[in-house]
Amino acid sequence: MEKITLYFKSGSSDKVYQASIEAQDGRFVVNFAYGRRGATLQTGTKTSTPVDYEAAKAIYDKLVKEKTGKGYIPGEGGTPYQNTEKRHTGILPQLLNPIEEADLSRLIRDPAWWMQEKLDGRRLLIQKHDGIVTGINKLGFTVGIPSTIEEAAKIFRQDFIIDGEIVGEVFHAFDLLSVDGMLVTASAYTDRYLHLIKLLFTGQQNQIKLVESTYMPKQKQEMLDRLKQEGTEGVVFKNLLAPYTPGRPASGGTQFKFKFCESASFIVGKVNGKRSVSLKLFDGTELVSVGNVTIPPNKQIPKPGDIVEVKYLYAFKGGSVFQPVYQSSRDDIDPEECSVDQLKYKAEPQTQAA
Repeated sequence: MEKITLYFKSGSSDKVYQASIEAQDGRFVVNFAYGRRGATLQTGTKTSTPVDYEAAKAIYDKLVKEKTGKGYIPGEGGTPYQNTEKRHTGILPQLLNPIEEADLSRLIRDPAWWMQEKLDGRRLLIQKHDGIVTGINKLGFTVGIPSTIEEAAKIFRQDFIIDGEIVGEVFHAFDLLSVDGMLVTASAYTDRYLHLIKLLFTGQQNQIKLVESTYMPKQKQEMLDRLKQEGTEGVVFKNLLAPYTPGRPASGGTQFKFKFCESASFIVGKVNGKRSVSLKLFDGTELVSVGNVTIPPNKQIPKPGDIVEVKYLYAFKGGSVFQPVYQSSRDDIDPEECSVDQLKYKAEPQTQAA
């Protein structure tokens, strides 16, 4: 039977993914295993019941194609696999650490910290080079973008790399990495933002919009109150001198995010009855259950091993997420990012000393 072992190494990530076609009850199943290299691998199957070989081969080929498209390469026990549609660009976004509500007052009062709305969309970078427009996801891989946004990007005379969020068919731009071939990531945030304003004002289009940014305490407080009332995702704070640094700092940093409601990325454990799936997260190297979520009728039910985004009110220590609401599947999140460290827990009541 066919099998392959794939490896992915980037920065601190060192992962392995295995896929195989195996005989079962006279038919065939497609099984997989994944995890950190050297650790116990998590296992699953892409076939809930055995299928004929042709169907199993199609599932297997699709699975391998997806993984090689995300940058995994064959290794021990594997064979070279071609025909990948995605490629890695080497361009990675800056990722932000979350802050607590207690930190808001300090950041709002200090004019050295600029504030922007945090959009409830999909992170995306747009690169325009020699007339070719490319979408880049948070893992650095090329992805498709709506043709309306592609055509809007072509309107601008300059080449550029813009960071932002895509919501429907509108790209909300909030940072700039390069313009006219000049890399500006080492520049202060205020300089990059001014470059971004100038760039966007040169093109007459409606699909790429500037995300509002303000630094005056009164304006920040008014914006915060308005965004909370409108039920938006949250806000982002950026130090005026902050450079653009790819990746996420181990702690702290010069840019932060605060969400009005909690969300996290989970691994689907199994499909339950009545359009429900179980949710799992890594606690160290162990995969633990953290509840279930119902999939809306207008959304496709994800498969075991898929990664999904779920909003929730809070989590219980050692227990489940409370009031989970399914958002979407994610193909730009690594399994190792799905850890209990993402969760925000319900505050435990304080007991008074006797």
